[in-house]
Parts: sequence; C-alpha cells; structure tokens
Amino acid sequence: MTRKFAAAATGLVLLALAPASPAQAPQDALTDPALKGAEVIAFAGVKPGDRIADILAGRFVRAFSQAVGPNGKVYAVATAELVKTHPTVIGMLNGIASGPGYSNVVVSATPVNAMDLPHQLDEVFIRQNYHDLHDKFMGPADVPGFNRQVFAALKPGGVFVVLDHAAPAGSGLADTETLHRIDEAAVKSEVEAAGFVLDGESHILANPADDHTKMVFDPSIRGKTDQFLLRFKKPG
Repeated sequence: MTRKFAAAATGLVLLALAPASPAQAPQDALTDPALKGAEVIAFAGVKPGDRIADILAGRFVRAFSQAVGPNGKVYAVATAELVKTHPTVIGMLNGIASGPGYSNVVVSATPVNAMDLPHQLDEVFIRQNYHDLHDKFMGPADVPGFNRQVFAALKPGGVFVVLDHAAPAGSGLADTETLHRIDEAAVKSEVEAAGFVLDGESHILANPADDHTKMVFDPSIRGKTDQFLLRFKKPG
C-alpha cells in the first residue's frame, strides 16, 4: 500500500482521536450528529454493564464508555499493524482512557491475527474498518481467522456489529484497497462462515445519492457515503 493509501485507510481513526482544545470537543459519536451514535448503539443493543470490544477503535470509544457505565468495560483495540503505520494511535487512545470518566476503557495493540480478546464479551464492534482487513497494510489479515476470534470472544447470544462503506452489489472484495469499500454480501458471507447468524440490518446510515464509485475520502462524498450496518449473533 502506498503512503497515501495507508494514511487514508486510518484517517477516520486518527481524526476521531485527535486532541481538542478545551473550547471544542472531539468530533466523535457523542458530538457529531452525522455519526448517529445513539441509533448505532441502540441497534447494537449496548446497555449498562456490558463488555464490548471496539476493533480498530475510534469515534465510538467515548460513547460506548458512557453507554456501558462504570460497571461495564470497553476494550479499545488498535491492531499492531495500525500502530506500526501510525504510532500515535496508542497515545491517543490512552489519552481517552486516562481522561476523567473513562476509566472503564482498556487499550490494547495486538496483532490482528492474535488479538487475544477477553472472553464472554457482550458485543464486538468494527466501524468502517472491516474492509481494511483485506488490505495490504493489515497483513492482509487472516479474515476467516479474525471472524473466528470474534466468535470465540463473544458469549452465547453476543453480537458482532459491522458498519462499513458500501461497494457496488456483486463487487465482492474488488474495492477494499482502492475505494475503501466492501460489498455487503461479501461481509455477510465471511462472517456467517465463522458460525454467526445474521440478526439485524439497519439503513440509518444509507445514502442513495452515493453511487459507490468514488473513494470514501473523495471530498464530494467524504462523510456522506452509503453505509450498511449489520448485526450478527453468536447462537446459544
């Protein structure tokens, strides 16, 4: 992957964690209405006391922390591959975890193929980064193995929530590296192959005006891409 694409692939993560002046809160799921944080969290079924892993964590860390409350945990996972490309990510996540009111956030940076997730989790969440698992800067990852790791970490009845940029139907994995998009059907096929059952779909972040042909960082579509939101359940 070129330096340009490597930066683009993690740009949203870095933006989410960028320091803010006292006069301006960071733009994340608590402060940016476009992210529809409350609706996404409701769709995921996050509730007080839950234990949730946010993979390639970013804009939802603070919102999840508040949603699970002091008796819950948020495992903010930055993969070693991401940290290698952007070493400041860990410091930024640690900055959140050390902030007042966010002591329930636990930060880690393990290889994507060996995340060592805690077991008996209630939810696992990945936002706009599932497609990156197929890209060069992530290894690429062993995607079937990644999904099996998530399955093993969840308690029976736990959910895996995937939010990503939509690619043209039938395109499969063709656009993950170039446009940073993925075919929704490809995600369903891969995740279900790990033993998950599709439990819900949401169109709250859909945008019919997005024709799926532009890179997600194109100024004409950035922040307004057509996105799908899927919830998978571990049977039990």
